Amino acid sequence: MEKTVVVSVLLAGMLSLVSCKKESSDESFGKPENTSEIQKPEDLGKEIFNGKGACIACHKPDVKLIGPSLHDIAKIYKEKNGDMITFLKGEGEPIVDPTQYEIMKTNFAITKAMSDTELKAIEAYVYSTLK
Repeated sequence: MEKTVVVSVLLAGMLSLVSCKKESSDESFGKPENTSEIQKPEDLGKEIFNGKGACIACHKPDVKLIGPSLHDIAKIYKEKNGDMITFLKGEGEPIVDPTQYEIMKTNFAITKAMSDTELKAIEAYVYSTLK
């Protein structure tokens, strides 16, 4: 009888240990999948440019609309070694089309609220139009 009790206790203990083991599929439940693909800065910049930045309302990649084209902006900033991020923060002088500066100033409320990462991403996207 003692042997039956000991075996029962040991069996119950082993079952409780096995049933408490977490399965690997449960550990990732509700967590985002870890992907090795990281968004490139120019892709993030394009997303912001077309979305929350609302830049697309005045700028197109290769055609002047209200503001200069992205290609022209990139070309001039590269030629003049300008600081696009400083300009987007509202802290720099216009070097591409100063006649449109007053219109652009209204958007500084949007760009000033952006993080440096977001501004660098927009810059990367603008420069990507030179390729």
